Amino acid sequence: MPHSKTKVFAISFLALAVAGCQSDRLNPVSARAPQPLPAAPSGTVVGSQLPPPVQPGMQPTTPGQTGTDVAAVDPGAQAAAAASAAPIEKNSLLGSWTVNSGGSSCQMFLTLTKYGNSSRGGTRGCSNELANMRAWDLSGNQVVMYDESGNTVARLYSSGGGRLDGTTTGGTPVSVSR
Repeated sequence: MPHSKTKVFAISFLALAVAGCQSDRLNPVSARAPQPLPAAPSGTVVGSQLPPPVQPGMQPTTPGQTGTDVAAVDPGAQAAAAASAAPIEKNSLLGSWTVNSGGSSCQMFLTLTKYGNSSRGGTRGCSNELANMRAWDLSGNQVVMYDESGNTVARLYSSGGGRLDGTTTGGTPVSVSR
């Protein structure tokens, strides 16, 4: 009797092993390998010299800029620039932005998630009024930033090329770019 159970177990085990050999998992890899993708086009690479490193707390200079003096913001000129700014579409503003304001740099994130009558937004690492930004919306051709109480924090307008400029309610210049 003990031999018959062992024989049945051995035969069952062999049948299972032979059935396993018949699966697709054991076929040669080359028979089912995916076809290679076509090569992606690539552009030309341009090399140039990087500007010298900037000390912490100092603003970098751009080529052709002789100093790091910051010009005073003329409210009349800014209002005229905002009035003549290109129209902005809400979907073009979504995502992450780099903010330069008050001599420091931080990040801003804009979403379409509803936040009261506006859309949710926020900043990381900002030190002035922008640190309190929780929402944003379009008003004509301006982007208006709000705090959690619905008070205006900043107004920005398109200055072209994926860039927004404006001021905080305290008068600090703001430049936002991708």
